Amino acid sequence: MSFVYLGALLIALVGMVALDRRFRLFFWRDARRAAIVLVAGIVFFAAWDLAGVGLGIFFRGETSFMTGLQVAREVPLEELFFLTLLCYLTMNAFGAASRILDSRRAA
Repeated sequence: MSFVYLGALLIALVGMVALDRRFRLFFWRDARRAAIVLVAGIVFFAAWDLAGVGLGIFFRGETSFMTGLQVAREVPLEELFFLTLLCYLTMNAFGAASRILDSRRAA
C-alpha cells in the first residue's frame, strides 16, 4: 500500500486552497455557493464514474503508487480526491477568468 498518488493529490488541493484564499476566487468569495457547486460537481462526476464502471468502460488501474483502497467496485479512494481537485481547479480558474474579464471591462 502506497500513499504517493494520494499525497500528491492532497498537496495539489492545498495549493488550490492557498490560491483561493490569496485571490478570493471561490470559497473565499462566497463559501455557501462554493460548497454547493463543489459538492454538485463531485456528485456529478462520481455518478459519471459509476456509470462508466457499470457499463464496463472504466477500470481501476493497478499501480504501486495507490493505496489499493476502493470506495466502490473499480473506484479507488484516490478518485474522490481527484474529482475534488478537478472541480476546485475548474472553479478557481473560472473565478480568476471572471476577475480578469471584469477588470478589463472596467478599464
